[in-house]
Amino acid sequence: MPNKQLILLIGAYAQRYYLKQRSTEKLTNTVKNFDRYLPEFFTLVHPSPRNNIWQSKNPWFLDQVIPVLQERVKAILK
Repeated sequence: MPNKQLILLIGAYAQRYYLKQRSTEKLTNTVKNFDRYLPEFFTLVHPSPRNNIWQSKNPWFLDQVIPVLQERVKAILK
């Protein structure tokens, strides 16, 4: 995929694998600081129903992270 413009790192396993030493933080902090890994990577929590509790404890995710992701995807698709 030579023309990749954004890689979504969904969940802790993907983030640890691809970020290696760039991220030694817990999942919540890595997702909260998603802008540190742009423009190459976008860190996200896994969208599993089991993570509904995580999302309810971290309302900033839907308010701050998702709108940025939507804009990035929209810009790439133009």
